[in-house]
Amino acid sequence: MKFCAACSMPLENETLIGLEKDDQSFCAYCVNEEKTVKSCEEIFEGGVQFFLSLDPSFTRSFAEKNVRKNMHSLPYWKNNTAPCLQGEIASDEEFAQILARLQG
Repeated sequence: MKFCAACSMPLENETLIGLEKDDQSFCAYCVNEEKTVKSCEEIFEGGVQFFLSLDPSFTRSFAEKNVRKNMHSLPYWKNNTAPCLQGEIASDEEFAQILARLQG
């Protein structure tokens, strides 16, 4: 299975793929109307909003830390110094809470 290089969303079917470039696939949520990858800040905010939607008890700070952990793990963001990627990163235990919600 393919995963989005910018957010790690599973690309279970072709309709979820918004762009394929340089041997990387990007989901439709991480690609803008011009068919380019959205900015780090846009993808970061989308991830925060997605994580907040998983559980009403999650705080914004908790969601931000987990988005940073996720984005830092992706090769697409390894050399990116965007301000939104600077700051506290979730622990493995905190990230496990997010993964548990994703698995239902």
